Amino acid sequence: MIKVVGLVLHPRRDCGSAINAIVSWAQSRGVTVLGLHDEITRIDCDAVAVSTEEMVERAGLLVSLGGDGTMLRTMRLVEGRKTPVLGVNVGRLGFLAEVDLPDLAGALSSIDEHKFTIESRTAVRTVLPDGKEVSAFNDIALVRVPGDGLAHVGINVEGSNFVRYAADAVIVATPTGSTAYSFSAGGPIVSPNVEGLLVSAAAAHSSFNRSLMLSPDEQLELDVAATSGRLAIEVDGIIQGYAAPGDTLRIIPVPAAAQVIRFGRTSFYERARRKLRVEGSAQVGGGDPGDAVVVDSFENSRYEVVLGGEIAGMLHYRRHGDAVELAHTEIDQAFEGRGLGGRLASAALRDARRRGTPVKVSCPFVIGYVERHDEYSDLLETT
Repeated sequence: MIKVVGLVLHPRRDCGSAINAIVSWAQSRGVTVLGLHDEITRIDCDAVAVSTEEMVERAGLLVSLGGDGTMLRTMRLVEGRKTPVLGVNVGRLGFLAEVDLPDLAGALSSIDEHKFTIESRTAVRTVLPDGKEVSAFNDIALVRVPGDGLAHVGINVEGSNFVRYAADAVIVATPTGSTAYSFSAGGPIVSPNVEGLLVSAAAAHSSFNRSLMLSPDEQLELDVAATSGRLAIEVDGIIQGYAAPGDTLRIIPVPAAAQVIRFGRTSFYERARRKLRVEGSAQVGGGDPGDAVVVDSFENSRYEVVLGGEIAGMLHYRRHGDAVELAHTEIDQAFEGRGLGGRLASAALRDARRRGTPVKVSCPFVIGYVERHDEYSDLLETT
């Protein structure tokens, strides 16, 4: 029985409704909800603000509220522990989050009823040239610094040199990270349940440009050649240090470094198919329009309508003092003709009413929508 739940929040997205749902669920069951000081103090909620160390020590379940970046950060917090992580997607589609925001209530009920499974995720670890140890659940990459030379990196397996890549970047990915940087470099999609390491080169200038799939038992080292430029070391997409010619990074896989909750409602392959828009998939553009959800992606100044796990359209806005200008609506071609533009317009107008915000409309679609729905005309700013 879970007695303490810890929350990890996206630094900018509005997680208020998700937090309220979790706190309400927890209070009815006598469960304590913890949050990190810097994250919880900016939100009016009943979660208890604690340090990272206390939350990791006390929580029997961590809930990640955000996207893939928040999920990766949450997994790193509990690396090596048995604490399960539930990923809740707040906003855009991600590969790692298990449930979308509208499905959170059902997910909490499934946890009550023990209708879930736990899957392990592999991490990858190295020691930077400055002695700092770092871990990643997606990838560690040696990336060319703009203005410097190519990444000339030797791939040593079991103590022997196999190949030297000359490329814009050399990426060592976990199976979880196969759909991230490695995929953009032409690497394969790998089930997250596979154990191993995937080595790929981005924009390879060498004659050999194939990816390698290594066993977690095989020793892997990356040697920065004397001909290489200075390289940034990205850990899950964040620069953590730099490597110079002559440096060597030993890459160590860490099987079962984190545990994630799965409900089995969607598979990894369904999420991959939708996000990567795999051609020939009948499900791309699918979903019942009644299930569409609109979220305010305020860091991008737009409302997004999400259907079937995909961003189906968006309504861009601009702030002008106390007023908001609804500037442009666009719907993905695969989702046209389902009334999603109207869902965006009505959601934006209702949000303005709730906040008491005057509205300017320059988007032709929204202008037409307001003309057909005069219940919103009182919101429009008069000049």
